[in-house]
Amino acid sequence: MKIPVAIAKGDGIGPEIMDATLFILNAAGAELELHEVEIGEKVYLRGIATGMDPKTWEVIRHTKAFLKAPITTPQGGGFKSLNVTVRTTLGLYANVRPCVSYFPFVDTKHPEMDVVIVRENEEDLYAGIEYRQSPNVCQSLKIISRQGSEKIVRYAFEYAKRHGRKKVTLFMKDNIMKFSDGLFHKVFDEIAKEYPDILNEHWIVDIGAAKLADTPEIFDVLVMPNLYGDILSDVAAQIAGSVGLAGSANIGDHGAMFEAIHGSAPRRAGQNVANPSGLLLGAVQMLVHLGQERVAERIHNGWLRTLEEGIHTYDIYKEGVSREKAGTKEFAKAVAANLGKGPEQLPPVTYKSFPHTPAPPLSEGPFEDRKLVGIDVFIYHKPPLTLFFSRISHIAIGPLHLKMVTNRGVRVWPEGQPETFCIEQWRCRFLGHDNVAVSQHDLIQILDAFDRVGIEVIKSENLYTFAGKPGF
Repeated sequence: MKIPVAIAKGDGIGPEIMDATLFILNAAGAELELHEVEIGEKVYLRGIATGMDPKTWEVIRHTKAFLKAPITTPQGGGFKSLNVTVRTTLGLYANVRPCVSYFPFVDTKHPEMDVVIVRENEEDLYAGIEYRQSPNVCQSLKIISRQGSEKIVRYAFEYAKRHGRKKVTLFMKDNIMKFSDGLFHKVFDEIAKEYPDILNEHWIVDIGAAKLADTPEIFDVLVMPNLYGDILSDVAAQIAGSVGLAGSANIGDHGAMFEAIHGSAPRRAGQNVANPSGLLLGAVQMLVHLGQERVAERIHNGWLRTLEEGIHTYDIYKEGVSREKAGTKEFAKAVAANLGKGPEQLPPVTYKSFPHTPAPPLSEGPFEDRKLVGIDVFIYHKPPLTLFFSRISHIAIGPLHLKMVTNRGVRVWPEGQPETFCIEQWRCRFLGHDNVAVSQHDLIQILDAFDRVGIEVIKSENLYTFAGKPGF
């Protein structure tokens, strides 16, 4: 029986590369029942902020996968990222991006590169929780949870196990973001112990990114939080040969979406020049996900043979290596003609079927006694500190008193330095001696005290200890 799949042709070059991909899928004998939906720019401009009609959710929900071409998000505010909306709404927590060198047929400085980036897909700064707090200050909240970290880290190790990979590497920045990235790192170390046959290591993301750009062959499977993964998977795809060659899978417990990693390139639309390879390789990942491994192999190996024959689209065409500069349609016809053939120099691709095994229940983490001990009050006031300090320095409720004032995370009182540049958002920390417990009512009274002295509070953050250790 044919498997129902939702497809969206998208914007810009999207319709062209989708038509080319579907042509190859059909020629290869993919058993798919296609259900087309409209998403993207036209839907945005009809006044739907998500770029997708609510009825489309039902189509996607009742199919087994969603194959999506790139879309264009209109300029201006008020439009949400459709990719983020689909990923978070459907719980597609794992983004998987293989970045492979096809040297010498595609130019690269890294002929031995074969890296898979597994990116957390629902949390981090991509949660999109943002606020404009004053005329000149905006805030984005970085959300990292134990549950989200556990799901993606386990997925990375399971991916390595199933695909014969030898090592999983974590990129994070917990030397600075000790709680958020620190939690991701802690979960990684816990889960790594469950896979003794797979090597594990961790890198601070800045030096890790430098090593990825310089010597990617030392990495195998990389796992990282959302923002780092988004940036570095594009970098990895480009240094492997071209962003235009990379496909992407978004996997969850109740659905999956497949796409190219590049954008809609509207300036190239309608010219029959776009490379359909990224979307095609995303479709190959989809076929494997749907259990059609043999069809996936036929397409992938036929595509590799086409690269070897030097039939290349403009983005990877190179004199002396390429034989023919093919348009989008012509490239698709060349791949279709090579179905059933395999590469002669590049390694042929084989795919295995893996039975679905549900992941173990998510852990609740260690029990830690949680105690409310204070509050950070963020206020709006023009610099300098002397303009308002005398109005707040006397505030004290029960055990709570003013402990510290910071600006952009830098302490300006007590013992501030005159060189520190300040903006109009200030953080005023109230704590008791030795982190004594306080009540919610105490915090409300602190906020009320700011109102009484005419200082505008723009947000507050409760302060807790966990097992006696500060969580701030």
